[in-house]
This record gives sequence, structure tokens and C-alpha cells, in this order.
Amino acid sequence: MRTLPFIRRLLAALGVVFCVVTLTFFLIRISPGGPFDGERKIPPAIEKKLLERYELDGPVFDQYAGYIADLLRGDLRLSTKYRNRSVNEILAQTLPVTLILGASAFLVAVTTGVFLGTAAAVRRDGPLDWIMLCASLAAVSLPSYITGPLLVLVFALGLGWFPVGGWGGVSHLVLPTLTLAAPAAAVIARLMRNSLGETLRMDFIRTARAKGLGESAIVVRHALRIAILPVVTYSGPLAAHLLTGSIVVETVFQIPGAGGFFVQSILNRDGFLLGGMVIVYCGLLVLFNLLVDTAYSRLDRRIQSPA
Repeated sequence: MRTLPFIRRLLAALGVVFCVVTLTFFLIRISPGGPFDGERKIPPAIEKKLLERYELDGPVFDQYAGYIADLLRGDLRLSTKYRNRSVNEILAQTLPVTLILGASAFLVAVTTGVFLGTAAAVRRDGPLDWIMLCASLAAVSLPSYITGPLLVLVFALGLGWFPVGGWGGVSHLVLPTLTLAAPAAAVIARLMRNSLGETLRMDFIRTARAKGLGESAIVVRHALRIAILPVVTYSGPLAAHLLTGSIVVETVFQIPGAGGFFVQSILNRDGFLLGGMVIVYCGLLVLFNLLVDTAYSRLDRRIQSPA
């Protein structure tokens, strides 16, 4: 009956999303200012009409009940800043760009991090290990608003291999992907190095060596299955973070993703747009945590799926 724990976990995840949506709604309502505040005061009659149009009039709990009912129908409502544009429309236009960038960065970070961490652990305290440690320290220490312009300066303006920015073909994706993936790849490489180094000192690895198995077979067939568990744990929230995009990276490379709208929704007090962004991020985070739980039980039979 393995499906029952998964169903319970799924219901708990949906409860988390519901709590986040509720908390976001009321935090927006109690925060100072309103969506129609500006340098020029709106006449009371016009403001009343606007509140009625966006269903922001009446008691707050009635507003909340109406908002939840719309969410259940898949309606994220209209943006209060971008007039005559729904949140669904904005997300449909910007989210695919952000997801493509995030998915590319995730694949690069995981593959590069696992490969470098494995190579460093196998050749521990050697030249490759020290080079990996220094490179990972630099990648983690440099923020993306420095890494991005440096890559543009060298590979776009200097060598002319890639475009400076914008969104189009595969060439436009390379530099922002590397900028977004570099810190995550560094963390994964260090996790993999430490975890695999400990795993290679375990008793079952000594037994495999005593049986005459080659080092590459021991690493690939036995050690990696256990050593990769910390990477799997980290990959859940990492995937949600990368797939929702990086505001800095999208700004540096002039990418028309969802990150800029997320910031503007806060500055403009655009509650419905902010709520839509929060729902997307929370949903992705919950989804990837569920996938991590499932992957745990598959990789290590000693670990049971959470009830």
C-alpha cells in the first residue's frame, strides 16, 4: 500500500499551499498602502469604482472567500497595475521563459556538480581536488550581478561568441544559464565530494574491494547510489529556486521572464499578481520536495517514503 503514504503526503502538500495562499492574501491586506495609491490622489468616486471592479470592496473575509473561489476555478484575477491584463495572461507570457532558463541552469548545475565532486572525491587531496575546491569557493562567493557582467565582458564583448543579452535562440541561453548555474554547481560539487569521500570509507566498500572489484565499478555501481543522497535533498528546493528564475540574471541579460514582474508586484502593491507568483513558487517547491521524497526511497531501500 505504497500509494497511501504518497496520498497523505500529497494532501499535506496541498494544505501547505493553501496556508501560504491564505497568509499571502491577509499579509497584503494588512500592509500599508493600497494598489491605487500614487503621487496623485484618485477621486473617491473613481477609487470606489476601481475597488468594485477588482472585487476589493466589502469585508475582507468576503474578499478572501471570493478569491479562493476564483483560484479553485483557475482564475488568478486581473492585475491592478497592468490594466486589462490578467495574472494568468502575464504568467503565460513570462513563466515559460523563466522555466526554460531555470531548467537549463538546473541540468548544468547537477551534471557539472556531480561530475566534478565525484572526480575530486576519487582523487582526494590531489591537484584536481584543490582546483575544484578553489573554483567552487569562487563560484559561491561571487554574486550573479558580478558573474554575469564578467561573462558578458569576456565571451560577448571580448570574444564575440555569444550575444550580450536578449532572448532568442540557444546562443542567448548560454551565458545566463552559466551565471545562474555556477553557485549551485559549486555547492553540489562540494556536497558530492564530501559525501562520496565518506561513502568510500564504509565497510561495504572495503568488502567490494576485497572481492576484487575495480575502483570505477565500486564508485559507479555501489558508492554513488548512497553518496548522491545529499545532492538529491538539495536538488528539491534548488529546482524550485532555479525554475522560478533569478531576478538579477534576468535583469543583467534583459530576459523577459517572470522575475521582473515579481519585484514590480511588490513595489506596486499588486496583490493579485504577487499572489499568483507566490502560488507558482510554492507549488513548485512542494512538487519538487515530493519528488525528492520519492527519489530517496528509490535510491536507498533502507529509507521509507514518509507517511
